[in-house]
Amino acid sequence: MTLLPRPSIRDQKRLTRTMQAVLAGILVYGVVAGAPKAISNGGIALLITFVPAALERNYEVPIDPWLGVWITSAVFFHTLGSAALYTRIEWWDHLTHSLSASLVAGVGYTALRAVDLHSDRIRIPSRFAFVFILLVVLAFGVVWELFEFALDIVAATTGVTMPLAQHGLDDTVLDLMYNSVGALLVATFGQAHLTGVAERFREGLLARSDGSGK
Repeated sequence: MTLLPRPSIRDQKRLTRTMQAVLAGILVYGVVAGAPKAISNGGIALLITFVPAALERNYEVPIDPWLGVWITSAVFFHTLGSAALYTRIEWWDHLTHSLSASLVAGVGYTALRAVDLHSDRIRIPSRFAFVFILLVVLAFGVVWELFEFALDIVAATTGVTMPLAQHGLDDTVLDLMYNSVGALLVATFGQAHLTGVAERFREGLLARSDGSGK
């Protein structure tokens, strides 16, 4: 059986650039059409997609190319949902919450693993990492829902349309449930695939620390 070739860094960058171009198009549309929601969602999402490159360039923090695609995909699919797909495709909200939760879980695990690798005196068992990932995502999900609730209060008080909103108790519970799905996927499979990312992150930070001490 012939295995599919692993996508190159060039392919990863091309995919990221394509999503950034679509986000820029949504931002331009918002400005031309006078749509505040498109401007806020498109603008914020587009800025977030440049964070990995900025961390590498300005702080020499090593970012795996696929992690950059992962970050870009999370904000990209959310922005598409805010533009129209949340109301037209019932499961789109579940997709974006699972994807965003998996990203939070991935970042949490990478940080935990980097700490584990950094010191011989610290040993973090895989079972603890599993529980840690779940707790981080669940806590983040609760904070996010509280944030949306606060935006609803501001919108009701000021009459200003907010880029995010809650749609009842059922929606909140479903959001938290699909957050858990994303966390479970990373907790189950991420430890096998994100260890290399954590190792590169640690090596990059050590190299930067050695260089600054000279």
